[in-house]
Amino acid sequence: MQLADCVMQRYATKKFDKKKIPEKKVEELIDLVRFAPSALNLQPWKIKIVTDQKTKEELLKVSNNQEQVTTCSHLLVFCAASDYDSLVKRLGALMKKNHVPDDITGRVTGMAAMFAKSMTDEQRAAWSQAQTYLALGNALNGAKSLGFDSCPMGGFDPKGYSRILNIPAHLTPVMLCPIGYAADKPAPKIRYKREEILF
Repeated sequence: MQLADCVMQRYATKKFDKKKIPEKKVEELIDLVRFAPSALNLQPWKIKIVTDQKTKEELLKVSNNQEQVTTCSHLLVFCAASDYDSLVKRLGALMKKNHVPDDITGRVTGMAAMFAKSMTDEQRAAWSQAQTYLALGNALNGAKSLGFDSCPMGGFDPKGYSRILNIPAHLTPVMLCPIGYAADKPAPKIRYKREEILF
């Protein structure tokens, strides 16, 4: 499927049919997410995948009772990372593992460390969240390209998710992406005209 087709056919699915997506397809989707763009290549996100139905039923209570959570095949919980010292060290190790020259690795990780140091905790959290949205975009269009559906969801209680899923303190759930096969029909897309989004 062409990217234009994915973008035009993708929609926020409100109900899934509970049919399971083959794990190989889910792995393909995660690979598409892995290659999302990321400033300084810090990739400040982690994804928790929930498939257990009992856990999804518990999460429903902290998801404003949105049935996508319980009818989906897999629930992807996108979390933004705030432990910048670890992020920079992890990037350095990744570059070394991929045989990037030491001078380039030092320059990139030094820049990343200085950038992180220049921000407040609140700014770092906001920056990580924005980067995580880039990964989410790959998940949404990637799901459609692989033959299944998705729904970006921000209406949930992050603290409730952290508690139920035992998410570490340095990770903050910022968006949900249930995936599966749609049991509803898409409404016509309503978007502003091109000239209305340009100024």
